[in-house]
Amino acid sequence: MATARIDVIGGGIFGLSVAWECLRRGARVRLFEQSAIGAGASGGIVGAMAPHTPDNWNAKKQFQLDSLLAAPGFWAKVDAISGIASGYARVGRLVPVLSERELQLARDRHFSAGRFWGNSAGWEVISTDGFAGWAPRSPTGYLIHDTLSAVINPQAACQSLAGAIVARGGEITLGKRPADTPDATVLCTGAQGLADLSRALGQPIGSGEKGQAVLLDIDHAGKPQLFVGGTHIIPHSNGTVAVGSTVEPQFENARSTDSRLDALHKKACAMCPAIARGNIIGRWAGVRPRATRRTPILGAHPVIDRVYIANGGFKIGFGVSVKVGEVMADLVLNGTADIPQKFTVEGNLA
Repeated sequence: MATARIDVIGGGIFGLSVAWECLRRGARVRLFEQSAIGAGASGGIVGAMAPHTPDNWNAKKQFQLDSLLAAPGFWAKVDAISGIASGYARVGRLVPVLSERELQLARDRHFSAGRFWGNSAGWEVISTDGFAGWAPRSPTGYLIHDTLSAVINPQAACQSLAGAIVARGGEITLGKRPADTPDATVLCTGAQGLADLSRALGQPIGSGEKGQAVLLDIDHAGKPQLFVGGTHIIPHSNGTVAVGSTVEPQFENARSTDSRLDALHKKACAMCPAIARGNIIGRWAGVRPRATRRTPILGAHPVIDRVYIANGGFKIGFGVSVKVGEVMADLVLNGTADIPQKFTVEGNLA
């Protein structure tokens, strides 16, 4: 089916990744987006790409690892073709160790990382002195430092991938899709798509969760991203730092920012004094597609023939996007794919 005509609906990171991979394999690809590339959750400002902890290993963690390891080559190629810098950089991550119990667990995970990550990345427990001037506050004086995590500029990355798709002969159309029939359609339609799928199945399979983030004009480019108290602090290569995101399962206005973001910013500055001098130059709010089981949903549509679903990226969308594109192209073009069972529609309902 390598010469098939494939329609991808949705211009977020999943839609762009699926379109790119199908195009790369020789399919004729059209991508349709209602408003703008990266208009939804993928057009945010945070851009954290980080692994789950390297213990209690499972198919989800392996999927994520494979995608994170493939990301440097993927984004280097896409950026070269499009001529647009995605802001991707594998800078690692620092996480404060909050207690003696966590300290022992973190040291145990060093060995788990060696087993499951091999020589591809490391997980170390280090003193805060190792990153003086950037390290977040840590009551134990220790940090977890992993070298697998990366940062990306979400808006720029979406534009880079869209540019590469067009440069290689794919079509991107803003607005309504024509009434003709392709060989297959892939729905990458975010929170609205989860609502549509829930209605089709007659039971909830996911919903949208709002997040808010703030952008600061302080330059810490090249330093590790921080994850402190559930908050991401992301130093971008363009000399800004992003802080996010709030967690809001219930909300009234998807696009508004409010006092919850102000509180998050204040908390982040207290935890990481290195960003306290930064001025706020941008605020963002949006709705992230969250599957009920907090995993991506990948596979054939359970009701509509020749229609496929790639959705539910939630907080790990950019981190798993390379692998999502690969397995969805396998499924759509070849009929089979190595998709973890818990990522399937059925797995998200079980």
